[in-house]
Amino acid sequence: MPQVMDGKSGPVSGRFAIVVARYNEHITTKLLAGAIETLRAAGIGDEAIDVAWVPGAWEIPLVAQRMASSQNYVAVLCLGTVIRGETTHDEHINRQVSLSLGQIALEADLPVLFGVLTCSTLEQAIHRAGGNMGNKGSECAEAALEMVRLLGKLPS
Repeated sequence: MPQVMDGKSGPVSGRFAIVVARYNEHITTKLLAGAIETLRAAGIGDEAIDVAWVPGAWEIPLVAQRMASSQNYVAVLCLGTVIRGETTHDEHINRQVSLSLGQIALEADLPVLFGVLTCSTLEQAIHRAGGNMGNKGSECAEAALEMVRLLGKLPS
């Protein structure tokens, strides 16, 4: 029987960083609340959660990189909301932010979670920030907790 490893349950310790975009703040504050609530439910105290506010989604990767490379955190959660407008501006932001966060995770050997909503409409964003589609901030925190547990079981 093969040995199966996952991070679905078990204790978690360490500091968590959350980078959250202020643009579309009426949505991102709900994502942040969901993430913090989920971390607290897992036993992570407020003293082990650092939140950094950035102007918009475009600025998330730089701050995420700084936090990830500091070696002070076991995971960096990145929260934002980009809503499609009349131009393709959203596509450029979404592509660069997602590629950058993936690269930061690999370079820092640390979970860097993509909790940036990439929605076509404001209504979609509302549904994903505590509406009928759940809270993607909470899901981001759950994924961070699972990854921290799993990485703790894997060889360095």
